[in-house]
Amino acid sequence: MFSSVWSFVKRHRRKFLISGAVVGGAYLLGKYAQRKMKEIQEREATEYIAQARRQFHFESNQRTCNMTVLSMLPTLREAIVHQLNSESLTALLKTKPANKLEIWEDLKIISFTRSMVAVYSTCMLVVLLRVQLNIIGGYLFLDNSVGKNGTTLAPPDVQQQYLSSIQHLLGDGLTELMTVVKRAVQDTLGGMPLKQSMSLLELEQQLIWIRAQVEGAGSPVEGAGSGAQRPLTWYMMADEENILADQACGLTENDVLTIKLLNETRDMLDSPDFSTVLNTCLNRGFSRLLDNLAEFFRPPPGDSAPSSAPDSLSAVSLPLAKIIPIINGQINTICSETPSHFIQDLLMIDQVKEFAVNVYDTFSTPQELQK
Repeated sequence: MFSSVWSFVKRHRRKFLISGAVVGGAYLLGKYAQRKMKEIQEREATEYIAQARRQFHFESNQRTCNMTVLSMLPTLREAIVHQLNSESLTALLKTKPANKLEIWEDLKIISFTRSMVAVYSTCMLVVLLRVQLNIIGGYLFLDNSVGKNGTTLAPPDVQQQYLSSIQHLLGDGLTELMTVVKRAVQDTLGGMPLKQSMSLLELEQQLIWIRAQVEGAGSPVEGAGSGAQRPLTWYMMADEENILADQACGLTENDVLTIKLLNETRDMLDSPDFSTVLNTCLNRGFSRLLDNLAEFFRPPPGDSAPSSAPDSLSAVSLPLAKIIPIINGQINTICSETPSHFIQDLLMIDQVKEFAVNVYDTFSTPQELQK
């Protein structure tokens, strides 16, 4: 019996070998497939966790941005009010001085200037902090990531030194912005009598003309031709040459990292996307300012003209002398530390959110993945 079995095996040995190879190969292939499937699942799980962690960190960073903007608005308001002090002029008018008309003219220029400066600087603060804190946030994510190479991209001292650059917007940049806006206001409204009446539509046109001078001209660059003008971003960051000159001697490693962050920020500010975002914020800001002013241009109760009519913007006119105190008080709404409709509008603009995502993604992605 055994001999017959052996004879059968010998006759069909090739088939047995092939069958064994097929079965063995199928088994090994199955084990390999299981192992690869497990690796894929583990990699997908790791990527999902990393993505969720990154998303959580990003959202937390945006909340920090919003809270930082709100916390800095009182400082911004104080700086504007200190340099454009209309309260002293108002108090002086109550004493019935002989040069009353002259004081009213000064009050006209200062009131319009400080409200428009408040809109400009608040919009700049929102977008600049969004850039800075998302650059820092991206680097902090990399610093805290598992598997990093051990190099700290944004040490605490560097963060503090880098974020302190916002003082330019609250200091020299703000002062220069006031000068440019005040000159534009003077050119536009300087010759307008206090008794002249304006509708909301006419007032809007005056603001458009002032904006055109500020944004289309800016402030002349010293030593350059008459056509050379500073962009709005100049008020937000100091000149690169000044930063490097101040730290030219004895640069520490932290100084080098800070300058790198500042240069990266400047590159972002010089990008077309940033210009679009800033312009969107300015349009929204001045639109909200006009919405606030519109409350004072409503037709009196019982008026036959409905406030929603297309020509309602020109239905009510007020003398400039009555508009001045209205626009003078707008700074308290614009630069309010409590979330107002004005600041909420700016923080919720879709283009601002999308730009924040792009900045964060750029600086939270390892450099080797960007190449």
